[in-house]
Amino acid sequence: MDLGLADRVYVLTGASGGLGFATAEQLVADGARVVISARAPERVAAAIDALGDPERAIGLTADLTDPGTPERLVAAAREHFGRLDGALVSVGGPPRGTAAEVTDAQWRESFETVFLGSVRVARTVAGALGDGGAIGLVLSTSVRGPLPGLGISNGLRPGLAGVAKDMADEYGPRGVRVFSLLPGRIMTDRNRELLAAAGNADRARAEAEAAIPLRRIGDPAEFGRVAAFLLSPAAGYVTGVSVPVDGGALRGL
Repeated sequence: MDLGLADRVYVLTGASGGLGFATAEQLVADGARVVISARAPERVAAAIDALGDPERAIGLTADLTDPGTPERLVAAAREHFGRLDGALVSVGGPPRGTAAEVTDAQWRESFETVFLGSVRVARTVAGALGDGGAIGLVLSTSVRGPLPGLGISNGLRPGLAGVAKDMADEYGPRGVRVFSLLPGRIMTDRNRELLAAAGNADRARAEAEAAIPLRRIGDPAEFGRVAAFLLSPAAGYVTGVSVPVDGGALRGL
C-alpha cells in the first residue's frame, strides 16, 4: 500500500534512538524526509549516519526544556526541505520510583520535559501545519493503567493523552490530525534499563512476556511502522485517539 509519504517532511524529537529513531527509519524508507532531534550531539550524528541518506535526514541538538526548541525545529524543516507535514513527539522516560518516592525536583524536571516540552512542540508544529498535517505523541500504556514503580509516568502520560485529544478537537477543522501512541513492552534501551532494575533481567523478561498475549517483547520497528502509517496521508481519517502498540497487554476493550 502506498502510504503517500513520498517527499513529505516530519520533525521527530527524542529520535536519536529508541521508538523515535525506529519511526524515522520507516518514514525515510517510505520516501519521507525527517528532521530528528535529541540532546546529545554525538547520538544525533550517529543516528543521521545510520539513516544513510543525508538528502532525506538532518539532525539538530535540542532540549525540549528550551522554549525556543519547537520554533528551531519548524524552521529547520522549512529551510532544509521547504515544507513541514507533521511531527512525532517522543521524550525519554522519566525517573523510576513510585509517585510518593520521587522528589519534588524530579516531578518538576519531568513536568518541564515530558509534559510541557511535549505540549510546546505539538502546539508550535500544529500552528505551522496545513490541511493533511499530523502530530503523534509517544506516550505509554500507563495512559490506560498505572505501571508499578513508574509514578511520574503514571501521573503525566494520561494528562498528555488528554492534551492530544483536546488538540485534535481544536485543530481538526483545519485538517490537522493529533493522536497519541501507547507503546507497551518494546525492546528499547529504556526497557532494558527497567528489566535490569528488577535485579534479574532474564527472569523479569520472562515474567513480562508471560503477561503479553503475543508472549514476546516487541521490536522497535513494529512500533515504527504503526507510527509511520498514522502520520501518513493513508491514515487521514484517524485523529483524537490513543493507539496501543503493546502485543495485546492492555486488557481494556
